[in-house]
Amino acid sequence: MTERTKITLDESQIPTRWYNVIPDLPSPPPPPLHPGTLQPVGPDDLAPLFPMELIGQEVTGDSYVDIPAEVLDVYRLWRPTPLFRAWRLEKALHTPARIYYKYEGVSPAGSHKPNTAVPQAFYNSREGTKRLTTETGAGQWGSALAFACAQYNLDCEIWMVRASYDQKPHRRTLMEVYGATVHPSPSRATNAGLKVLADDPASPGSLGIAISEAVEAAAGSAETRYALGSVLNHVLMHQTVIGEEALKQFAAAGESAPDLIVGCTGGGSNFAGLFLPFLREKLAGRANPVIRAVEPSACPSFTRGIYAYDFGDTAGFTPLLKMHTLGHGFIPAPVHAGGLRYHGMSPLLSHMYELGLFEAVAKPQRECFAAAVTFARAEGILPAPEPSHALAAVVDEARRCAETGEEKVILTALCGHGHFDMVAYERYLAGEMTDFELPQDQIDAALAGLPAAP
Repeated sequence: MTERTKITLDESQIPTRWYNVIPDLPSPPPPPLHPGTLQPVGPDDLAPLFPMELIGQEVTGDSYVDIPAEVLDVYRLWRPTPLFRAWRLEKALHTPARIYYKYEGVSPAGSHKPNTAVPQAFYNSREGTKRLTTETGAGQWGSALAFACAQYNLDCEIWMVRASYDQKPHRRTLMEVYGATVHPSPSRATNAGLKVLADDPASPGSLGIAISEAVEAAAGSAETRYALGSVLNHVLMHQTVIGEEALKQFAAAGESAPDLIVGCTGGGSNFAGLFLPFLREKLAGRANPVIRAVEPSACPSFTRGIYAYDFGDTAGFTPLLKMHTLGHGFIPAPVHAGGLRYHGMSPLLSHMYELGLFEAVAKPQRECFAAAVTFARAEGILPAPEPSHALAAVVDEARRCAETGEEKVILTALCGHGHFDMVAYERYLAGEMTDFELPQDQIDAALAGLPAAP
């Protein structure tokens, strides 16, 4: 095994294909349904929102999709990303475990999100789109899409969940530097936003509400389309460049395969991007890692939601998606991991969870910030609040290894830095951060509003 701290690849080793896991699964995921007919949606139903190339990728039966040369050219600004051996964290935890983290914070926007923002902007530009709309929670996706739109001379309009809009002003400024227009959501710029504000003028917002606003704005213009930063199949597929690189880097580090893969989950894209290529190896009998998703205890769609058809947004503009959901009307507490505050989970990951291909746990935010501070003091990188959830699970496992003596190999995705999250760290260090205990009656009330579906 090498003594290297940072395992890097040459630009020539950037993956040239995205991996589609669906053909390798024991059964395909249930299709999205039209809410009126309850029949599977077709390309014509999605064409007002997405370019045909992305619609094709959403339903493709091919195991691999070639990455366009124009996208690879932009990827070279930050890819391949480094894989780090966390020697200093291992020492701080007195653990025999070997901990690795794939660091996506080196991208221009500071997270994994440009891996899909760039191809989405490219395909839209090639089909004549002039403007993209989207939602964003913590602002990582919004800043990534704003960056990608700047690369292809597209206008970009973003609805940012109000709680994060107020908590993370510098993330909003970054989007504006890239040329985007940013609204707090719920806003007065859409009917969906006006309706929420009429019922609750002080609404902290939610990703479901912000999606409704962005979809409404896109549907009203022939030259405007909508872009989504997680949840859908093509988004998860674009993120597999993370895991494909990590496979090569593990081999370069002299490791056969991880024993445990850990990732945070909101909609599921960075988690999927890391583990899906390793799952391919597992399904083929070449590796056998345990795969663990970590979500906030304040928004626990895997661990406390139900697997059912639901809308992807609050207003009910989207098709019905079979997913683990807390109900499309669920308004999560404004915890600082804004990127993990989505009422549902990727339908593909939800299906895979039902198949038993990975496990899930929930973490309270103070435990996550404690792990992030431990990590930062050892490794020097300040994690975003979202991957702090994965780090909390990594720290737990490393401490168990310290007790048992197991030399487990642990891999996680540090999917972004926390440079725009200083208010959250300030509150944690001042002892002002609290853990929100989500009452079951709030979940029950939101689930009572699930649409009728098969």
